[in-house]
Amino acid sequence: MHQFLPFALPDIGEEEIAEVVDCLRSGWITTGPKARAFESQFVEFVGGGVQAISVNSATAGLHLALEACGIGPGDVVVTTPYTFTASAEVVRYLGADILLADIDSRTFNIDPEEVARVTRGNRQVKALLPVHFAGQACEMDALGQVAERAGIPVVEDAAHALPTTYRGRLIGTLSNVTVFSFYATKTVTTGEGGMLVTADAAIAERARMMRLHGINRDVFDRYRAHVPSWYYEVVAPGFKYNMPDIAAAIGVHQLRKAHQFRDRRAAIAARYDAGLADLPLRTPQSAYADDVHSWHLYVIQLELERLTISRNRVIELLAELGIGTSVHFIPLHLHPYWRDRYGYAPESYPRAFDAYQRAISLPIYTRMSDADVERVIATVRQVLLRHSR
Repeated sequence: MHQFLPFALPDIGEEEIAEVVDCLRSGWITTGPKARAFESQFVEFVGGGVQAISVNSATAGLHLALEACGIGPGDVVVTTPYTFTASAEVVRYLGADILLADIDSRTFNIDPEEVARVTRGNRQVKALLPVHFAGQACEMDALGQVAERAGIPVVEDAAHALPTTYRGRLIGTLSNVTVFSFYATKTVTTGEGGMLVTADAAIAERARMMRLHGINRDVFDRYRAHVPSWYYEVVAPGFKYNMPDIAAAIGVHQLRKAHQFRDRRAAIAARYDAGLADLPLRTPQSAYADDVHSWHLYVIQLELERLTISRNRVIELLAELGIGTSVHFIPLHLHPYWRDRYGYAPESYPRAFDAYQRAISLPIYTRMSDADVERVIATVRQVLLRHSR
């Protein structure tokens, strides 16, 4: 029986554990000094004169970002079908609707030409929400031009994109708002959590207030002073989206390792590229050779025309041989809610549908040994060569 190699594992060191213990012993376990420190370090990491607001998930961050941009009933937000549902569901939280634009088949990122096509003449479109798939930056210059012509803000879903660069600029410094994820499988983790980043002071102020019930004073400010400062005012019906210090304690050390983690994943990706090159599949394409790809995911596309078995059967056989995989993503327009609300069919977004049918995400995480990587390569080779035409 093969020992099972999981699809993903977090890389938590003694530093993170010690910081969490320090947090627990301090008596301050909700949003407080650790969250403030994490936000401050994130600002320094990103640069570009931004502010950073820590939240309990990237979903929360996206919701706050769109709310701060004034999205509401009757509005439309353009995004990609090739993403997790969170990218779109936050639009519905606000009573607005989504409008999808198909992807670039090479990168799985939203296609700027499709964005231009679907937004042309549509005055209901009030925001653009691109998703940097797998850690590969979207074509931000072209998307920015479309948004500028339409007079709408860009809210980047950068859940996969820490640290990613686009034409030498770090993701987080390019648009009105950027939201990162620290979910357990992400490039940097706090277990659950996210960070909203913006250089717009008004957006930052609104998001910071709305993240905690619309209260006009931060809970940390209200309770840290030696002189009681209990008075506050609720100025809007906000949310409960703050990041607790226990999570932030993990983040302060994970962030310090972000480049180290990225380098290891890039090395794994390079080894996959070489080891899988002659098989009936397409390896991921990096659109910008001189830029940083965070390699949150390594997604192969099976050349099904050259195989005698389906994508699903390949996944089953890899699992039987002890290799965990996943599929990123089941496109939005195939899910019952989105399909039924907007009347989508599989062929509504043909590139996204084709990519989905071929895609398998291989393990790519920093705790993988070189032997683990070679085992994945050998197992994929075994399955595909045995079932090639």
